[in-house]
Amino acid sequence: MSQQPPPQSSHPETDGPEPSRRLLARLAPIPTGGRMRWIVLVFWIAVVALTAPLASRIGEVEDNGSRAFLPGSSDSLRVVELQEQFESGGSIPAVIVYQRDDALIDDDFATIETDQATIAAANPAFQAAPPVPSEDGRAALLTVIIPDVDDDQLATDVETLREVVSTDLPDGLEAKVTGPAGIGVDLGEVFEGINGRLLGSAAIVVAVLLLITYRSPFLWIIPLLAVALADRLANAVLFVMGKAFDIPINGQSVGIMAILVFGAGTDYALLLIARYREELRVHESPAQAMTVSLRQAAPAILASGGTVILGLACLLVADLNSNRSLGPAGIAGILCALVLTLTLLPALLVIATRRVFWPFVPKLGSEGSDSSGFWARVGQWVSRRPRPIWIGATALLVVLSIGVVNYSVSFSQEDQFTNKPEAIQGAELIAQSFPAGAGSPTTVIADLASADAVLPVISGVEGVANVQPSGETADLVSFSVTLTSEPGTEDAFGTIQDLREALAESAPDANALVGGTDAESYDTQRASARDQNIIIPLVLLIVFLVLAWLLRSLLAPLLLLATNVLSTVAALGVTVFLFQNTLGYDGFQAGVLLLGFVFLIALGVDYNIFLMSRVHEESPLIGTRPGMLKGLAVTGGVITSAGIVLAATFAVLGILPLVALAQVGFLVSFGVLLDALLVRSILVPAITLDLGKRIWWPSQLSKKDGTPAGE
Repeated sequence: MSQQPPPQSSHPETDGPEPSRRLLARLAPIPTGGRMRWIVLVFWIAVVALTAPLASRIGEVEDNGSRAFLPGSSDSLRVVELQEQFESGGSIPAVIVYQRDDALIDDDFATIETDQATIAAANPAFQAAPPVPSEDGRAALLTVIIPDVDDDQLATDVETLREVVSTDLPDGLEAKVTGPAGIGVDLGEVFEGINGRLLGSAAIVVAVLLLITYRSPFLWIIPLLAVALADRLANAVLFVMGKAFDIPINGQSVGIMAILVFGAGTDYALLLIARYREELRVHESPAQAMTVSLRQAAPAILASGGTVILGLACLLVADLNSNRSLGPAGIAGILCALVLTLTLLPALLVIATRRVFWPFVPKLGSEGSDSSGFWARVGQWVSRRPRPIWIGATALLVVLSIGVVNYSVSFSQEDQFTNKPEAIQGAELIAQSFPAGAGSPTTVIADLASADAVLPVISGVEGVANVQPSGETADLVSFSVTLTSEPGTEDAFGTIQDLREALAESAPDANALVGGTDAESYDTQRASARDQNIIIPLVLLIVFLVLAWLLRSLLAPLLLLATNVLSTVAALGVTVFLFQNTLGYDGFQAGVLLLGFVFLIALGVDYNIFLMSRVHEESPLIGTRPGMLKGLAVTGGVITSAGIVLAATFAVLGILPLVALAQVGFLVSFGVLLDALLVRSILVPAITLDLGKRIWWPSQLSKKDGTPAGE
């Protein structure tokens, strides 16, 4: 019996690559060659081993203090820097609030007096001011100035205060430690061990999903190993960048970098492995199959990764330090994921041979499920009535977008945490009996010579409850200002603006600067709006240019970008409905909208790149409409898996008790699923099937594709 020849690849090696692919065609055999695969493996093991000590030192360049999150050009950041010149230096106040439902009794005041003595004995460096009772008699404040210490010592000091005030309390009396020190420590606990928690959770999620995807006891280990090594290498690269260039790096950025490496890196691995599985049915040699796979899949992977890198690079122009910090962290992560996916992963797969797919080994000459699988059937369904389907899908996205009309930004302290730590409980107690800003006073710093002129100006501003000098140097004077408004509200921000305007008009020679918690929030709000207005259009332009270069078209990139923007707005609408209308938060934390938009546009367009690059590859051979059906059939499964992996890894951010990260995690997770399951699966195929070869306008492909004459 004669043996059937194996099915021919639609893209044999003799196919001349486009000019942009010639370099890739020459480089593709390198990680798969007989000796080179082993050299590549040993090289990366050595690199990761040698850089491991650097990766473990990433904490040395992290800064989770206020400087790491404030706008670089803000008055409030300047106040933070000037405060170091005062005798108290970088000291920070802890505010202890004592409160009971009825008026405080003698035993309560005796307890406060005892606590003062105990605190002084616990640390002579603590400076405790006399207790201040409230007008309603139900509460008293005890302010303790903690000297300039590092974050670990500050956490120890606040814990000491909390142990002191919680011991032997009279029945009915509550005592909480809050103020800048308490809030700072509670916030710092969120970032304590953030890298390990996110890394471990992301690795478990990816491992489980890879097991489900491949149904192989061995294959999942290889991509997981590649992305895990990429994460370690990215930490080392980021550490070197932080040391060499003094760039702002915080725990939030490092944590999100791990999510990006595991999520995006696994996506790239899934795409390459899917193409490799196809080619193993055509080529007997795994090395040859991988070489062809790299030639065909690498352009889409590089375009995808390049889009994310360029999108993250836009964050480098941000004024808000927390936004700018994510730029280099994300770039380092994606770059390492790309490099290891296109070098180490192919080498490992070729070394493992096709048996690594056991028990579902792709055999030479076997047929795939391109023409009969689930996504092939979806394509056939869409092809019957493409126009009504894309109109219906668009209408659904518009409906999901309705929630955007309620979008608002919140700087409320209560909205920072998904739980309610002690510092927030204390702030709520203060607001019941004192001016709302008593727990987080505003700071004004001016020239010492103008002190007498500045004091009445501050006192005369509406919204100021009281003001008192809090320190001076040879040249400067500092005032502590209590506002009547609740911290983080528009009323408080209005008072901050009024203070700045009044000081500029009435004491122009004082060089007065307004800082403190509310000023920091106000400056953050303004910087966040400025960053959004600059960075979002920049990201859209960059993504458009990448798509235009990849697809050699202007119409296709415009349509793809429009679908991504619409799905992003739809995801935001659902997120607003969940967090504001359902969970009851006042609004979104600063930076959430920008980060969510950058991630969803840059990462969400990946799936359109994966799909449309394959359609563009097939169209000259079989026509645009058949090319779309084949592209959807062969990429549908891997893109869906990639979307689920990326969504699941971003959902890991929800394990942290920080509202901003929970909001980013849900927004990106839901948006990615929307892109992978609706936009890429139905909307884009329907539009392409409706337009046919016109979608490639103005390239030659829009005039003549591979469609047989007469069809």
